[in-house]
Amino acid sequence: MIRGRRAWATAIAVLTVAGVAPTGAYAAPAPPEIPGATATPQPGDALPPGWRIAGEDGNNHLEWRAPEPVPMGDARVEFRANGALVGVPEPQDDGRTFRLPLDEVRTADLGDLAVEAAGRRLDEAPDAGASRKAKPPAPKLPPKLPAGAVDPGKPGKYATTTGEYSLASVKLPGFPAPVEMRGVVVAPKKAAGKRPIALFLHGRHVTCYVPGKDGEASGDWPCAKGSKPIPSHRGYLRDQKLLASQGYVTVSISANGINGQDWNAEDGGAQARSSLIRNHLGRWADWAAKPASAPAAVRKGPKTDLSKVLLVGHSRGGEGVNRAVMDSLYKPPAAQDGYRPKARWNIRGTVHIGPTIFGQNPVPDVPSLTILPGCDGDVSDLQGQVFTDGTRGVSRGKTLHSSVYMVGANHNYFNSEWTPGQAQAPADDDFWHDPEARDPLCSPGAAGRLSANQQHKAGATYIAAAARLFVGGDDRVRQLVDGTGRRAPSADPARVRTHAVGGNRSAGFLPDDPQGPLKVTGAKLCDAVAPGRTACMGEKDPGSSPHFASWRAEHEAGRRAVALNWKKPGTIARVTPKKPVSVKGAGSLALRVAVPPNTSGTRFDVHVKDAKGKRAKLGSVKIDGLPGTDRTSSYWAQEIRVPLTAATRAKLNLAKIASLELTPKSRSGKAWLMDAWSWKPGTPAVKAAGLARVDIGTLTVKEGDSGFRTYQVPVRTTGKNAGAVRLYVDDPETGKSISRLVKVGPGTAGIKVKVKVEGNKRYGWDKTHGVAVKAVRSTVIGADAGGVIAENDDPMPKVSIKPVAADVTEGAPLTWRISLSEKADVEIWTVAQLLPVPDGRPELSTADVDQEWLSQLVERVPNPAIPLSKVEYGTLWTTVEAGQKSADLTVPTIRDQLKEPAEYVRFQLSDSDDKPLGPPFEGTVRDAP
Repeated sequence: MIRGRRAWATAIAVLTVAGVAPTGAYAAPAPPEIPGATATPQPGDALPPGWRIAGEDGNNHLEWRAPEPVPMGDARVEFRANGALVGVPEPQDDGRTFRLPLDEVRTADLGDLAVEAAGRRLDEAPDAGASRKAKPPAPKLPPKLPAGAVDPGKPGKYATTTGEYSLASVKLPGFPAPVEMRGVVVAPKKAAGKRPIALFLHGRHVTCYVPGKDGEASGDWPCAKGSKPIPSHRGYLRDQKLLASQGYVTVSISANGINGQDWNAEDGGAQARSSLIRNHLGRWADWAAKPASAPAAVRKGPKTDLSKVLLVGHSRGGEGVNRAVMDSLYKPPAAQDGYRPKARWNIRGTVHIGPTIFGQNPVPDVPSLTILPGCDGDVSDLQGQVFTDGTRGVSRGKTLHSSVYMVGANHNYFNSEWTPGQAQAPADDDFWHDPEARDPLCSPGAAGRLSANQQHKAGATYIAAAARLFVGGDDRVRQLVDGTGRRAPSADPARVRTHAVGGNRSAGFLPDDPQGPLKVTGAKLCDAVAPGRTACMGEKDPGSSPHFASWRAEHEAGRRAVALNWKKPGTIARVTPKKPVSVKGAGSLALRVAVPPNTSGTRFDVHVKDAKGKRAKLGSVKIDGLPGTDRTSSYWAQEIRVPLTAATRAKLNLAKIASLELTPKSRSGKAWLMDAWSWKPGTPAVKAAGLARVDIGTLTVKEGDSGFRTYQVPVRTTGKNAGAVRLYVDDPETGKSISRLVKVGPGTAGIKVKVKVEGNKRYGWDKTHGVAVKAVRSTVIGADAGGVIAENDDPMPKVSIKPVAADVTEGAPLTWRISLSEKADVEIWTVAQLLPVPDGRPELSTADVDQEWLSQLVERVPNPAIPLSKVEYGTLWTTVEAGQKSADLTVPTIRDQLKEPAEYVRFQLSDSDDKPLGPPFEGTVRDAP
């Protein structure tokens, strides 16, 4: 099933009750699609605590309310049922409530509901379901690496100057409110000539706060009266001052206006952030041409060289700078972009700090460095690893893409304005922790956890390393970021490990080889994203892997690894590509291999065999797992290199290496081979290739009254060269997606997805034939999801209610029949609010009804008993199934030994516009004789 902002189909409709409180949390009876449930709620059939069906302003929602406020972060909050995506809910102002309109619910089966963000459950304690009978030992930290030849974290020779500018706000497509144009500039003093420029973009954080009132913050935009914008853009001043001291002009820009509105964007605001960045770069290009027109904060610094630009993005800002690079090289569609002039700058590299990458669409031909915080509690799946892995095989492969795994770093502390004790506004430690079950690696005070200042200093050092390598061209820095195994002392005491793809790596062994699948013996070719037995990791592997971060599809084709699982030493895992590879001219073979966290002494012998069967042992390697717990994503591949000297001595044909062999020497163990490459030192010059760009659009049509109509999914492809993408097409009836490889660009048939829409005169919900796309070869992907939405154009059936048994003796059920004027294609839910009984008559109480049934209506059964109308958020509901015209609404009463007068219960049904459906109705329960 393809994951996206809008639901493709649903089979639920709700008639909402006037006056239902919008933020209440309580358990309601389960819909009839859940196995075992019926139209009349039965004991045990319930939405979990915190969930409910709610209505407000005529709209119906699936709602979850957290026990405590959920901090506004960068990971996308998602509703899931039975492991599948239900939809992306809208956060409410209270910070606790999340709502998904029922016409965007993607499944009729709401069993096993869950709330997730970056693979982490938000609706249960971190250790729910995990046994922690004994306190786990503190994970062992990896050893300190030797120092590199240079240390980019040392301040340079220049003094610095700081200022700020504020320009007129800009209007971006899809965002109702204008977005601010503010930047804080830190520049070198007395720096001769034109200087390179580094632009910073912060991530998604709360936008407004009330000074002097701790904890009062919101995601509003614009900020309400009495509150102030949170200066997230001032959180990188130390990083900026380090770069400025080394001769860079730096600017960090504000994006509160995007953060306050991006929840409804299909791409999470990536395109909007790109537009904002390019609006700022456009102004800097103007000021470079006419210095006198620049703001004072810019005039205080030296002239800038827009041919040497570094972009630095934190969290969603990381995805934003990636899209800005793409849009600068390959023009986006006008309708979705907020900046139209041609780029007058050259982006030499990007830095992504704990980034999101929802579309998994990295730009392959611009160098990148991605910092992965080992204790990230926000983007906890470390999906930013895709900025490295996702570039393989897409373009020429000569551009260096580095991943920097930083043990003990959290998500927020790279920004001082998100750090408690340093920020103006409320701030917190994003790593989730329970005082009763402290994480031995990442909880505050744990031995492996970095302090805020240690983390920020380490982050600044690796930002400066990227600047010096990508913009300054200093190849001595490469060994700090490409898996060579050297450290920058300025980052101490942080334990940092790196690996890379691209650069001077060439032909290799890729599990997702575009030339065809590998042949694997003695191991398993596994899928990075898949359910069940084909997945690379199983439920028994505690924690997760950044390499296997999920995408829109539940099962992603063509993205694999080689999984090794051995019980005794000597079992050879052999990897054979479809065609022999050349390692001629290389000095080493570089392998990226992950082993389970906290393991030690995993050893392999590495052999290669040429096309004629000659075999040579390249060497033996030893890998210790990274420190990790079940709350971290520590299954991360470390780079190991073995020299090709032995293969040369054995006179193998290095131009035709037919297979790679890993022979475990440890008694037992697990490992995952991500890829292997021929490698030699150096950083080759790179130039962006003329790739094809693909953007998927959305076409909205009316379903019509009869027959079938065929529609084409809108697809925009630009560029002069052909490429290939993998296309995923959703079936709105089954929710499953089918993938296929498609050639795009000149001389190809391109993406032609035609869907048939069946018209009828029955009420239903919109149906969307969803389409998603991912780059495979010679392409970049802008808007990665769209499709055809067939809107329902038939009115909802009229609803009526009649008593079946509205006057009963205690112990018998009160029953009313809900009837529809005509059948519908979807279930119709009716919700009724309990009302006080007028005229002083006795009211049925919580002690007079079946207690198990009552427990499904309320969060807590009251004691002592109270009238039913006083139950907090008390409602009743039932469902008329699709294709049926009626269902019964039932209140089960119980028989007791008390002598009582007749008691009454009163309800009011309303339609989806909050208008009453007829007069209130009553039931009478009489004492048993």
